[in-house]
Amino acid sequence: MAVGNAVRELASRLGKTNIILAGDVDSSSINNLEIELIASKLIERHRDETGIVIVGNEELRNLAKELELEKAPMTVEVIPSSDYKPIAADVDARYSISNKPLERAEGTVDDFVQHFRSRLARMREMIEQHRGSMTGLMPNIESLKAYTSGRDVTIMGLISNKITTKNGNIMAVLEDETGEAKVIFMNSPSSKALFESARSIVNDEAVAIKGKISGPFVIAKEIVWPDVPIKQRGRQDEDIAIAFVSDVHVGSKDFMDKSFSNLIKWLNGGVDGRKDLAGKVKYVVMAGDLVDGIGVYPNQDRNLEILDVYTQYRVFFNFISAIPDYIHVFLMPGNHDAVQRAEPQPQLGPDILGDFKADNVHVLPNPSFLTLHGTDILAYHGTSLDSVIASIPGMSYAQPEKAMTEILKRRHLSPIYGGYMMVPSKNDNLVIERVPDILNMGHVHKNGLSNYHGVDILNSGTWQGQTDYQLMQGHMPTPALLPVYETKKNEFTHVNFNK
Repeated sequence: MAVGNAVRELASRLGKTNIILAGDVDSSSINNLEIELIASKLIERHRDETGIVIVGNEELRNLAKELELEKAPMTVEVIPSSDYKPIAADVDARYSISNKPLERAEGTVDDFVQHFRSRLARMREMIEQHRGSMTGLMPNIESLKAYTSGRDVTIMGLISNKITTKNGNIMAVLEDETGEAKVIFMNSPSSKALFESARSIVNDEAVAIKGKISGPFVIAKEIVWPDVPIKQRGRQDEDIAIAFVSDVHVGSKDFMDKSFSNLIKWLNGGVDGRKDLAGKVKYVVMAGDLVDGIGVYPNQDRNLEILDVYTQYRVFFNFISAIPDYIHVFLMPGNHDAVQRAEPQPQLGPDILGDFKADNVHVLPNPSFLTLHGTDILAYHGTSLDSVIASIPGMSYAQPEKAMTEILKRRHLSPIYGGYMMVPSKNDNLVIERVPDILNMGHVHKNGLSNYHGVDILNSGTWQGQTDYQLMQGHMPTPALLPVYETKKNEFTHVNFNK
Protein backbone atom coordinates (compact mmCIF):
# COMPACT_ATOMS: atom_id res chain seq x y z
CA MET A 1 0.00 0.00 0.00
CA ALA A 2 1.31 3.48 -0.85
CA VAL A 3 2.17 5.66 2.11
CA GLY A 4 -0.30 8.33 1.12
CA ASN A 5 -3.07 5.75 1.10
CA ALA A 6 -1.98 4.48 4.55
CA VAL A 7 -2.20 7.97 6.04
CA ARG A 8 -5.61 8.52 4.43
CA GLU A 9 -6.84 5.12 5.63
CA LEU A 10 -5.76 5.84 9.21
CA ALA A 11 -7.40 9.27 9.08
CA SER A 12 -10.55 7.65 7.73
CA ARG A 13 -10.52 4.97 10.47
CA LEU A 14 -10.33 7.75 13.06
CA GLY A 15 -12.91 9.88 11.30
CA LYS A 16 -15.80 9.16 13.69
CA THR A 17 -13.68 9.79 16.79
CA ASN A 18 -12.27 12.95 18.35
CA ILE A 19 -8.74 12.04 17.13
CA ILE A 20 -7.19 14.01 14.25
CA LEU A 21 -3.85 13.33 12.55
CA ALA A 22 -1.46 16.28 12.55
CA GLY A 23 -0.07 17.63 9.32
CA ASP A 24 3.41 16.27 10.07
CA VAL A 25 2.35 12.61 9.91
CA ASP A 26 4.37 10.86 7.20
CA SER A 27 5.67 7.46 6.17
CA SER A 28 8.31 7.30 8.93
CA SER A 29 5.57 7.10 11.54
CA ILE A 30 3.42 4.30 10.20
CA ASN A 31 5.70 2.34 7.87
CA ASN A 32 5.09 -1.45 8.01
CA LEU A 33 2.42 -1.15 10.67
CA GLU A 34 -1.12 -2.51 10.58
CA ILE A 35 -3.51 0.45 10.23
CA GLU A 36 -6.40 -1.19 12.09
CA LEU A 37 -4.12 -1.98 15.06
CA ILE A 38 -2.73 1.58 15.17
CA ALA A 39 -6.25 3.01 15.14
CA SER A 40 -7.42 0.70 17.91
CA LYS A 41 -4.44 1.61 20.10
CA LEU A 42 -5.02 5.34 19.59
CA ILE A 43 -8.72 5.05 20.40
CA GLU A 44 -7.97 3.05 23.55
CA ARG A 45 -5.28 5.49 24.69
CA HIS A 46 -7.46 8.58 24.30
CA ARG A 47 -10.83 7.10 25.23
CA ASP A 48 -11.23 9.21 28.38
CA GLU A 49 -10.24 12.53 26.79
CA THR A 50 -12.78 15.15 25.83
CA GLY A 51 -12.38 17.63 23.00
CA ILE A 52 -10.22 17.27 19.92
CA VAL A 53 -7.04 15.19 20.24
CA ILE A 54 -4.29 15.86 17.69
CA VAL A 55 -1.86 12.99 17.08
CA GLY A 56 1.49 13.77 15.50
CA ASN A 57 4.60 11.92 14.36
CA GLU A 58 6.17 11.71 17.83
CA GLU A 59 3.22 9.87 19.35
CA LEU A 60 2.98 7.53 16.38
CA ARG A 61 6.69 6.73 16.60
CA ASN A 62 6.29 5.90 20.29
CA LEU A 63 3.32 3.72 19.42
CA ALA A 64 5.39 1.96 16.78
CA LYS A 65 8.05 1.11 19.41
CA GLU A 66 5.35 -0.26 21.67
CA LEU A 67 3.89 -2.45 18.94
CA GLU A 68 7.32 -3.78 18.04
CA LEU A 69 7.90 -4.73 21.67
CA GLU A 70 4.57 -6.53 21.72
CA LYS A 71 5.70 -8.58 18.75
CA ALA A 72 9.12 -9.41 20.24
CA PRO A 73 9.43 -8.28 23.88
CA MET A 74 12.87 -7.73 25.36
CA THR A 75 14.50 -11.01 26.35
CA VAL A 76 17.78 -12.08 27.91
CA GLU A 77 20.07 -14.55 26.15
CA VAL A 78 21.76 -16.58 28.87
CA ILE A 79 24.97 -18.45 28.04
CA PRO A 80 26.55 -19.69 31.31
CA SER A 81 30.13 -20.86 31.30
CA SER A 82 30.64 -24.61 31.31
CA ASP A 83 32.61 -24.57 34.58
CA TYR A 84 29.92 -22.64 36.52
CA LYS A 85 28.71 -24.72 39.49
CA PRO A 86 26.47 -22.63 41.77
CA ILE A 87 26.45 -23.64 45.44
CA ALA A 88 22.86 -22.49 45.88
CA ALA A 89 21.57 -24.96 43.29
CA ASP A 90 22.27 -27.82 45.71
CA VAL A 91 20.69 -26.10 48.74
CA ASP A 92 17.02 -26.62 49.58
CA ALA A 93 15.02 -23.40 49.87
CA ARG A 94 13.88 -22.47 53.39
CA TYR A 95 11.54 -19.50 53.41
CA SER A 96 8.35 -18.30 55.08
CA ILE A 97 6.10 -15.29 54.54
CA SER A 98 4.48 -13.79 57.64
CA ASN A 99 1.96 -11.26 56.36
CA LYS A 100 -1.34 -10.35 57.96
CA PRO A 101 -4.41 -10.36 55.70
CA LEU A 102 -5.12 -6.97 54.15
CA GLU A 103 -8.28 -5.48 55.62
CA ARG A 104 -10.85 -3.58 53.62
CA ALA A 105 -12.18 -0.26 54.93
CA GLU A 106 -14.85 2.19 53.85
CA GLY A 107 -12.85 5.26 54.83
CA THR A 108 -15.37 6.46 57.40
CA VAL A 109 -14.46 8.58 60.44
CA ASP A 110 -14.90 5.49 62.62
CA ASP A 111 -12.39 3.58 60.44
CA PHE A 112 -9.76 6.26 61.03
CA VAL A 113 -10.50 6.42 64.76
CA GLN A 114 -10.06 2.65 65.12
CA HIS A 115 -6.92 2.78 62.99
CA PHE A 116 -5.16 5.33 65.18
CA ARG A 117 -6.40 3.69 68.38
CA SER A 118 -4.82 0.47 67.15
CA ARG A 119 -1.55 2.28 66.44
CA LEU A 120 -1.42 3.89 69.89
CA ALA A 121 -2.34 0.71 71.77
CA ARG A 122 0.36 -1.34 70.06
CA MET A 123 2.99 1.35 70.53
CA ARG A 124 2.12 1.52 74.24
CA GLU A 125 2.72 -2.23 74.52
CA MET A 126 6.12 -1.86 72.86
CA ILE A 127 7.25 0.92 75.17
CA GLU A 128 6.09 -0.94 78.25
CA GLN A 129 7.85 -4.15 77.13
CA HIS A 130 11.38 -2.86 76.67
CA ARG A 131 11.50 0.32 78.75
CA GLY A 132 11.93 -0.64 82.38
CA SER A 133 11.85 3.01 83.41
CA MET A 134 8.29 3.40 82.08
CA THR A 135 6.63 1.80 85.13
CA GLY A 136 4.96 5.12 85.96
CA LEU A 137 3.24 5.50 82.59
CA MET A 138 -0.23 6.98 83.16
CA PRO A 139 -3.17 4.98 81.77
CA ASN A 140 -4.40 7.93 79.67
CA ILE A 141 -4.09 11.69 79.23
CA GLU A 142 -7.30 12.42 81.10
CA SER A 143 -5.52 11.20 84.25
CA LEU A 144 -3.56 14.47 84.25
CA LYS A 145 -6.62 16.28 85.61
CA ALA A 146 -6.13 14.61 88.98
CA TYR A 147 -2.72 16.26 89.49
CA THR A 148 -1.57 19.80 90.23
CA SER A 149 1.45 21.85 89.20
CA GLY A 150 4.82 20.50 90.22
CA ARG A 151 3.88 16.82 89.87
CA ASP A 152 6.16 14.58 87.77
CA VAL A 153 4.18 12.60 85.20
CA THR A 154 4.73 10.23 82.29
CA ILE A 155 2.12 10.32 79.54
CA MET A 156 1.77 8.80 76.09
CA GLY A 157 -0.19 9.66 72.98
CA LEU A 158 -0.08 10.57 69.31
CA ILE A 159 1.39 13.90 68.19
CA SER A 160 -1.44 15.93 66.65
CA ASN A 161 0.43 19.22 66.21
CA LYS A 162 3.83 20.82 66.77
CA ILE A 163 4.69 24.52 66.66
CA THR A 164 7.49 26.86 67.66
CA THR A 165 6.26 29.47 70.16
CA LYS A 166 7.08 33.19 70.20
CA ASN A 167 9.66 32.49 72.89
CA GLY A 168 11.45 29.99 70.65
CA ASN A 169 10.25 26.94 72.57
CA ILE A 170 8.57 23.94 70.92
CA MET A 171 5.01 23.06 71.87
CA ALA A 172 3.65 19.66 70.88
CA VAL A 173 0.07 18.53 71.37
CA LEU A 174 -0.16 14.95 72.57
CA GLU A 175 -3.55 13.26 72.34
CA ASP A 176 -5.31 9.97 72.92
CA GLU A 177 -8.95 8.89 72.97
CA THR A 178 -9.51 10.64 76.34
CA GLY A 179 -8.09 14.09 75.67
CA GLU A 180 -4.98 16.09 74.86
CA ALA A 181 -1.97 17.57 76.65
CA LYS A 182 0.22 20.51 75.65
CA VAL A 183 3.88 19.65 76.10
CA ILE A 184 6.59 22.35 76.16
CA PHE A 185 10.21 21.69 75.19
CA MET A 186 12.30 24.56 76.53
CA ASN A 187 14.91 26.17 74.30
CA SER A 188 17.47 26.74 77.04
CA PRO A 189 21.14 25.82 77.57
CA SER A 190 20.23 23.27 80.23
CA SER A 191 17.86 21.37 77.92
CA LYS A 192 19.63 21.79 74.59
CA ALA A 193 19.85 18.05 73.81
CA LEU A 194 16.17 17.51 74.58
CA PHE A 195 15.17 20.51 72.46
CA GLU A 196 17.14 19.13 69.51
CA SER A 197 15.39 15.77 69.91
CA ALA A 198 12.03 17.54 69.97
CA ARG A 199 12.77 19.09 66.59
CA SER A 200 12.59 15.60 65.10
CA ILE A 201 9.08 14.91 66.43
CA VAL A 202 6.60 14.40 63.58
CA ASN A 203 2.82 14.50 63.44
CA ASP A 204 0.87 11.28 64.03
CA GLU A 205 3.73 9.37 65.66
CA ALA A 206 3.36 7.79 69.10
CA VAL A 207 5.70 8.94 71.87
CA ALA A 208 5.86 8.91 75.66
CA ILE A 209 6.83 12.10 77.49
CA LYS A 210 8.31 12.38 80.96
CA GLY A 211 7.82 15.82 82.45
CA LYS A 212 6.44 18.09 85.16
CA ILE A 213 3.00 19.70 85.24
CA SER A 214 3.13 23.50 85.06
CA GLY A 215 -0.35 25.01 84.88
CA PRO A 216 -1.98 23.94 81.58
CA PHE A 217 1.30 22.52 80.26
CA VAL A 218 3.66 19.61 80.80
CA ILE A 219 7.28 20.77 80.77
CA ALA A 220 9.17 17.93 79.08
CA LYS A 221 12.21 16.25 80.60
CA GLU A 222 12.53 13.26 78.28
CA ILE A 223 11.10 11.85 75.04
CA VAL A 224 10.71 8.08 74.73
CA TRP A 225 10.09 6.56 71.31
CA PRO A 226 8.87 2.94 70.90
CA ASP A 227 12.26 2.14 69.32
CA VAL A 228 13.71 -1.32 68.80
CA PRO A 229 15.65 -3.30 71.40
CA ILE A 230 19.22 -4.32 70.59
CA LYS A 231 18.93 -7.44 68.44
CA GLN A 232 21.30 -10.39 68.66
CA ARG A 233 21.41 -12.23 65.35
CA GLY A 234 21.83 -15.99 65.29
CA ARG A 235 24.63 -17.56 63.29
CA GLN A 236 23.71 -19.14 59.95
CA ASP A 237 25.64 -22.26 58.96
CA GLU A 238 24.76 -22.52 55.26
CA ASP A 239 26.75 -20.27 52.95
CA ILE A 240 24.04 -18.78 50.76
CA ALA A 241 23.24 -15.20 49.66
CA ILE A 242 20.24 -12.90 49.24
CA ALA A 243 20.20 -10.25 46.48
CA PHE A 244 18.12 -7.08 46.87
CA VAL A 245 16.59 -5.23 43.92
CA SER A 246 14.21 -2.27 43.80
CA ASP A 247 12.97 0.40 41.39
CA VAL A 248 13.59 -1.41 38.11
CA HIS A 249 11.20 0.88 36.18
CA VAL A 250 10.83 -1.23 33.06
CA GLY A 251 9.14 0.92 30.40
CA SER A 252 11.00 4.11 31.25
CA LYS A 253 13.34 5.65 28.68
CA ASP A 254 15.89 5.67 31.48
CA PHE A 255 15.52 1.95 32.34
CA MET A 256 19.02 0.49 32.20
CA ASP A 257 18.12 -2.63 30.24
CA LYS A 258 21.74 -3.62 29.48
CA SER A 259 22.76 -3.42 33.14
CA PHE A 260 19.66 -5.32 34.23
CA SER A 261 20.29 -7.93 31.53
CA ASN A 262 23.82 -8.35 32.86
CA LEU A 263 22.41 -8.88 36.36
CA ILE A 264 20.23 -11.72 35.04
CA LYS A 265 23.19 -13.17 33.14
CA TRP A 266 25.36 -12.87 36.25
CA LEU A 267 22.84 -14.91 38.24
CA ASN A 268 23.21 -17.56 35.53
CA GLY A 269 27.00 -17.50 35.66
CA GLY A 270 27.23 -15.88 32.24
CA VAL A 271 28.99 -12.65 33.28
CA ASP A 272 32.53 -12.45 34.61
CA GLY A 273 33.15 -10.99 38.06
CA ARG A 274 32.32 -12.45 41.47
CA LYS A 275 30.94 -15.71 40.10
CA ASP A 276 31.60 -17.18 43.52
CA LEU A 277 29.07 -14.72 44.97
CA ALA A 278 26.59 -15.22 42.12
CA GLY A 279 26.66 -18.95 42.80
CA LYS A 280 25.59 -18.37 46.42
CA VAL A 281 22.45 -16.38 45.55
CA LYS A 282 19.42 -18.39 46.64
CA TYR A 283 16.89 -15.56 46.93
CA VAL A 284 16.13 -12.25 45.23
CA VAL A 285 13.92 -9.70 47.01
CA MET A 286 12.40 -7.02 44.73
CA ALA A 287 10.96 -4.13 46.72
CA GLY A 288 8.63 -2.40 44.30
CA ASP A 289 8.44 -0.16 41.22
CA LEU A 290 8.99 -3.15 38.98
CA VAL A 291 7.74 -1.09 36.02
CA ASP A 292 7.43 2.65 35.40
CA GLY A 293 3.65 2.47 35.06
CA ILE A 294 1.26 4.80 33.24
CA GLY A 295 -0.11 8.13 34.47
CA VAL A 296 1.80 8.07 37.76
CA TYR A 297 2.71 11.76 37.35
CA PRO A 298 1.78 14.50 34.83
CA ASN A 299 3.19 14.10 31.31
CA GLN A 300 4.83 10.80 32.21
CA ASP A 301 4.32 9.56 28.65
CA ARG A 302 7.14 11.87 27.52
CA ASN A 303 9.57 9.78 29.57
CA LEU A 304 8.29 6.35 28.53
CA GLU A 305 9.80 3.90 26.10
CA ILE A 306 6.78 1.56 26.46
CA LEU A 307 3.44 3.34 26.63
CA ASP A 308 1.34 0.34 27.63
CA VAL A 309 1.52 -0.97 31.21
CA TYR A 310 0.72 -4.55 30.22
CA THR A 311 3.61 -4.53 27.77
CA GLN A 312 5.87 -3.14 30.50
CA TYR A 313 5.02 -6.12 32.67
CA ARG A 314 5.48 -8.55 29.78
CA VAL A 315 9.02 -7.26 29.33
CA PHE A 316 9.65 -7.39 33.08
CA PHE A 317 8.47 -10.99 33.34
CA ASN A 318 10.65 -11.94 30.38
CA PHE A 319 13.62 -10.84 32.47
CA ILE A 320 12.38 -12.68 35.55
CA SER A 321 11.77 -15.86 33.57
CA ALA A 322 15.49 -16.01 32.80
CA ILE A 323 16.46 -16.23 36.48
CA PRO A 324 17.54 -19.81 37.35
CA ASP A 325 14.78 -22.00 38.80
CA TYR A 326 16.70 -22.73 42.00
CA ILE A 327 16.64 -19.00 42.92
CA HIS A 328 13.43 -17.90 44.63
CA VAL A 329 12.23 -14.41 43.67
CA PHE A 330 9.89 -12.30 45.82
CA LEU A 331 8.04 -9.50 43.99
CA MET A 332 6.39 -6.57 45.75
CA PRO A 333 4.64 -3.53 44.25
CA GLY A 334 5.55 0.12 44.69
CA ASN A 335 3.88 3.43 43.94
CA HIS A 336 4.56 3.04 40.18
CA ASP A 337 3.05 -0.44 39.93
CA ALA A 338 -0.46 -1.29 38.71
CA VAL A 339 -2.13 -1.81 42.09
CA GLN A 340 -3.91 0.57 44.46
CA ARG A 341 -1.72 3.49 45.56
CA ALA A 342 -2.97 3.39 49.17
CA GLU A 343 -0.80 1.44 51.59
CA PRO A 344 -0.62 -1.37 52.53
CA GLN A 345 -0.68 -2.37 48.86
CA PRO A 346 -2.00 -5.73 47.63
CA GLN A 347 0.05 -8.05 45.47
CA LEU A 348 0.01 -7.87 41.68
CA GLY A 349 -3.29 -9.18 40.33
CA PRO A 350 -4.03 -11.87 37.73
CA ASP A 351 -4.72 -9.20 35.10
CA ILE A 352 -1.09 -8.08 35.41
CA LEU A 353 0.42 -11.55 35.75
CA GLY A 354 -1.44 -12.80 32.69
CA ASP A 355 -0.09 -16.21 31.69
CA PHE A 356 3.12 -15.75 33.67
CA LYS A 357 3.65 -18.48 36.23
CA ALA A 358 6.77 -19.86 37.85
CA ASP A 359 7.14 -21.99 40.97
CA ASN A 360 10.16 -19.99 42.11
CA VAL A 361 8.47 -16.57 41.80
CA HIS A 362 6.27 -15.31 44.65
CA VAL A 363 4.06 -12.21 44.40
CA LEU A 364 3.63 -10.39 47.71
CA PRO A 365 1.90 -7.31 49.13
CA ASN A 366 3.78 -4.18 50.17
CA PRO A 367 5.08 -4.36 52.88
CA SER A 368 6.02 -8.00 53.52
CA PHE A 369 7.88 -9.87 56.26
CA LEU A 370 10.06 -12.73 55.01
CA THR A 371 12.26 -15.28 56.72
CA LEU A 372 14.85 -16.56 54.27
CA HIS A 373 17.17 -19.26 55.58
CA GLY A 374 16.74 -17.98 59.12
CA THR A 375 17.21 -14.28 58.23
CA ASP A 376 14.20 -12.07 59.02
CA ILE A 377 13.60 -9.37 56.40
CA LEU A 378 11.03 -6.57 56.52
CA ALA A 379 10.70 -5.35 52.95
CA TYR A 380 8.79 -2.14 52.18
CA HIS A 381 8.93 -0.06 49.01
CA GLY A 382 9.56 3.12 51.00
CA THR A 383 7.08 5.73 49.75
CA SER A 384 6.98 7.26 53.24
CA LEU A 385 10.64 8.25 52.94
CA ASP A 386 9.49 11.37 51.08
CA SER A 387 7.50 12.70 54.05
CA VAL A 388 10.10 11.61 56.64
CA ILE A 389 12.94 13.33 54.76
CA ALA A 390 10.82 16.49 54.40
CA SER A 391 9.75 16.58 58.05
CA ILE A 392 12.82 15.66 60.13
CA PRO A 393 15.82 18.04 60.21
CA GLY A 394 19.06 16.57 58.90
CA MET A 395 17.44 14.03 56.58
CA SER A 396 18.26 13.91 52.85
CA TYR A 397 17.79 11.77 49.76
CA ALA A 398 21.58 11.41 49.63
CA GLN A 399 21.51 9.27 52.81
CA PRO A 400 18.24 7.29 52.89
CA GLU A 401 19.58 5.02 55.63
CA LYS A 402 19.28 7.92 58.10
CA ALA A 403 15.58 8.37 57.35
CA MET A 404 15.10 4.60 57.55
CA THR A 405 16.69 4.61 61.00
CA GLU A 406 14.17 7.24 62.13
CA ILE A 407 11.37 5.01 60.81
CA LEU A 408 12.76 2.06 62.76
CA LYS A 409 12.93 4.14 65.98
CA ARG A 410 9.26 5.00 65.56
CA ARG A 411 8.34 1.35 64.92
CA HIS A 412 6.13 2.45 62.04
CA LEU A 413 6.81 2.24 58.31
CA SER A 414 4.88 5.43 57.55
CA PRO A 415 4.45 7.46 60.75
CA ILE A 416 3.21 10.69 59.13
CA TYR A 417 -0.40 10.59 57.96
CA GLY A 418 -1.09 12.60 54.79
CA GLY A 419 2.30 12.04 53.18
CA TYR A 420 0.79 9.14 51.26
CA MET A 421 -2.56 7.44 50.74
CA MET A 422 -3.40 5.05 53.55
CA VAL A 423 -6.00 2.32 54.02
CA PRO A 424 -7.59 3.13 57.42
CA SER A 425 -7.98 -0.50 58.46
CA LYS A 426 -9.09 -1.55 61.94
CA ASN A 427 -5.52 -2.69 62.66
CA ASP A 428 -2.63 -0.53 61.51
CA ASN A 429 -0.60 -3.01 59.46
CA LEU A 430 2.31 -0.61 58.99
CA VAL A 431 3.33 -0.91 62.65
CA ILE A 432 6.72 -2.65 62.98
CA GLU A 433 5.80 -5.21 65.62
CA ARG A 434 8.39 -7.85 64.82
CA VAL A 435 11.98 -6.58 64.71
CA PRO A 436 13.74 -7.83 61.55
CA ASP A 437 17.37 -8.66 60.92
CA ILE A 438 17.24 -6.54 57.77
CA LEU A 439 14.99 -3.55 57.00
CA ASN A 440 14.91 -3.20 53.19
CA MET A 441 13.46 -0.28 51.21
CA GLY A 442 13.84 1.38 47.82
CA HIS A 443 11.89 4.30 46.31
CA VAL A 444 14.55 7.02 46.54
CA HIS A 445 16.94 5.46 43.96
CA LYS A 446 19.92 5.80 46.28
CA ASN A 447 21.85 2.90 47.81
CA GLY A 448 22.30 3.14 51.55
CA LEU A 449 23.57 0.78 54.24
CA SER A 450 23.91 1.11 58.01
CA ASN A 451 23.15 -0.76 61.22
CA TYR A 452 20.97 0.30 64.13
CA HIS A 453 20.63 -1.77 67.32
CA GLY A 454 21.73 -4.85 65.41
CA VAL A 455 19.30 -4.34 62.51
CA ASP A 456 20.87 -3.92 59.07
CA ILE A 457 19.26 -0.98 57.28
CA LEU A 458 19.44 -1.33 53.50
CA ASN A 459 18.21 0.79 50.62
CA SER A 460 18.66 -1.23 47.45
CA GLY A 461 18.88 1.61 44.93
CA THR A 462 17.56 1.47 41.38
CA TRP A 463 17.97 0.21 37.81
CA GLN A 464 16.84 3.48 36.27
CA GLY A 465 19.26 6.19 35.18
CA GLN A 466 18.94 9.78 36.34
CA THR A 467 15.61 11.21 35.21
CA ASP A 468 15.01 14.81 34.12
CA TYR A 469 13.16 15.47 37.38
CA GLN A 470 16.05 14.12 39.47
CA LEU A 471 18.50 16.24 37.48
CA MET A 472 16.36 19.33 38.14
CA GLN A 473 16.26 18.49 41.87
CA GLY A 474 19.99 17.82 42.04
CA HIS A 475 19.34 14.24 43.12
CA MET A 476 22.10 11.82 42.12
CA PRO A 477 20.86 8.19 42.02
CA THR A 478 23.15 5.18 42.34
CA PRO A 479 21.84 2.89 39.59
CA ALA A 480 22.74 -0.74 38.90
CA LEU A 481 24.50 -1.26 42.23
CA LEU A 482 23.30 -4.64 43.56
CA PRO A 483 23.42 -5.33 47.32
CA VAL A 484 24.04 -9.00 48.15
CA TYR A 485 23.87 -10.34 51.72
CA GLU A 486 25.88 -13.44 52.65
CA THR A 487 24.19 -15.23 55.54
CA LYS A 488 27.18 -17.12 56.90
CA LYS A 489 29.49 -14.10 56.88
CA ASN A 490 26.68 -11.78 57.99
CA GLU A 491 27.89 -9.08 55.63
CA PHE A 492 26.87 -7.15 52.50
CA THR A 493 28.70 -6.81 49.20
CA HIS A 494 27.71 -4.42 46.40
CA VAL A 495 28.19 -5.64 42.84
CA ASN A 496 28.42 -2.82 40.30
CA PHE A 497 26.61 -3.43 36.99
CA ASN A 498 26.78 0.24 36.01
CA LYS A 499 29.36 -0.33 33.29
